[in-house]
Amino acid sequence: MHIDAWLETIPPLLVYLTVGVVIGAESLGIPLPGEIVLVSAALLASHPDGLNPWLIGAIASGGAIAGDSIGYLIGRKGGRRLFDWAGRKFPKHFGPAHVAAAERLFRKRGVWAVFFGRFVAILRILCGPLAGSLHMHYPRFLLANALGGIVWAGGTTALVYSLGVVAEKWLSRFSYVALAVAVVVGVVVSLVLKKRMGRRHEETRSGSAPAER
Repeated sequence: MHIDAWLETIPPLLVYLTVGVVIGAESLGIPLPGEIVLVSAALLASHPDGLNPWLIGAIASGGAIAGDSIGYLIGRKGGRRLFDWAGRKFPKHFGPAHVAAAERLFRKRGVWAVFFGRFVAILRILCGPLAGSLHMHYPRFLLANALGGIVWAGGTTALVYSLGVVAEKWLSRFSYVALAVAVVVGVVVSLVLKKRMGRRHEETRSGSAPAER
């Protein structure tokens, strides 16, 4: 079952809680599909009588900020031992190459890496713990983290919700449009095939006819 289909089966309050918990857990360093959950919830909000997109964006932003802050504290306490353990448990997300590349980026870009890291899946998981392990100044981290979380969560929700509303209106007329298009395409394809088959038939007949003397 896809995540969007699963979300449709649970009450709205639990959908809101799921968005906040999953995004928060992903932000503190647990590899969960936070972006997929957010997009699915925003699509559900675009349906008639659906979820509140403002509430989804606010909860997602709060989960992202809180999760990154907890991840920062965990990274500050655990440091390198934390990443060594995570690398053994989740080598696809916390392997030595991933951590080394993220460290280079954080040392070079600082708060900008925190802000833009929210938009990159692997950095979204590493951002909080890595900033903590590198002892980044927490107020600077919090500012970049909050701005990145709000822009990412709010922007993603607004974009997906808007596209979903447009698609919903378009799909409501799709049956009639599809029927008309199917008829036109069917007629055109039939005429083209009939013409080509007739041409090939004439070429076959002319090619097989005996040469005149």
